[in-house]
Amino acid sequence: MVKMPKLQYVLRRMKEMDYKKMLDTAKTIHQRCGKNTLFLLADMAWCGFRYQAGYMDYLVFEFYTLNGAQRRTYITRGQSNRFVRLLNPRENWHLLEDKIEFLKRFDGFHGRDWIDLRECGPEAFEAFLEKHPKIIVKPLEGTCGRGIEFFEVSGNSRIAGLYDMLRANGQYLVEAVIIQHPDIAKIYPLSVNTLRLVTIRNQDTVHIVFSSMRIGNGLRVDNLNSGGMAVIVDENGIISTPGADKAGKAYYQHPYTGVTLVGCKIPLYQEAVEMVKKAALQIPELGYIAWDVAITETSPLLIEANHFPGHDIYQFQVHLGPDKIGLLPRFEKAIAGLEV
Repeated sequence: MVKMPKLQYVLRRMKEMDYKKMLDTAKTIHQRCGKNTLFLLADMAWCGFRYQAGYMDYLVFEFYTLNGAQRRTYITRGQSNRFVRLLNPRENWHLLEDKIEFLKRFDGFHGRDWIDLRECGPEAFEAFLEKHPKIIVKPLEGTCGRGIEFFEVSGNSRIAGLYDMLRANGQYLVEAVIIQHPDIAKIYPLSVNTLRLVTIRNQDTVHIVFSSMRIGNGLRVDNLNSGGMAVIVDENGIISTPGADKAGKAYYQHPYTGVTLVGCKIPLYQEAVEMVKKAALQIPELGYIAWDVAITETSPLLIEANHFPGHDIYQFQVHLGPDKIGLLPRFEKAIAGLEV
């Protein structure tokens, strides 16, 4: 069921709207489908009011090809915000926003060594690098892969300079690099390609409402905002769709390796599902979480978790069936009894 938005939400969105980008989006869609630009702008505005869909939702989910019955089934920006408001109180967001706090809470789930440069000196950093010469560094907060860098370090003078540089840049979290399962590395070896498993906890039951894998494409990170792609992974751990990037482009083979994506089996998938279900029960303060999971040769590992899951990955048209029905009914079923 699509709830009509509150007037305050509509007015706020109208005030915050980037109308130039909205117009540019309408022109882009006009080039794709030939529909009149003014008509598209009017339809975007209607979808914003009726379905709480932003103009990027309209573009990414290809609303210009859908009828009203189909549009009502999509998790739009506004619908995603509703799930966050219902299940994730703002005062608890810090539990996942701070990467150090996340690692401490989920000790035993992430399976990798790490240090906090706010709490250790150059000697401790040097000792860490002697054990782990390949590292990944991150700011304590941030999304979309921003501020993440990789280093392979040797030599004491370089270690001293790196320590000072990382602290100056606010890249306080240093982690040992994860070596992913060779079956996943065959798909694309330059990034750690992670499962994105989204859970909704309803009382003591944890529902997996979305299951995908993000795969890098040219860079060392798999994030869609960095040119990566996403595929859907079915309940048996099999990739069941082509890849899709942020622009909606479909990939039947990976352009870097030539691997055919549909049919690839993700090792240790069931173990990953069970792990995130257990993890979801360990954080009762938040009920709607997107978990990023790496698969090594021996086990799944938590990379991070997000209290504000990016909804754009949910409903690429190449991932949906011929009826073009979105995921909102699945999410509504998972929260049954929670809304009043």
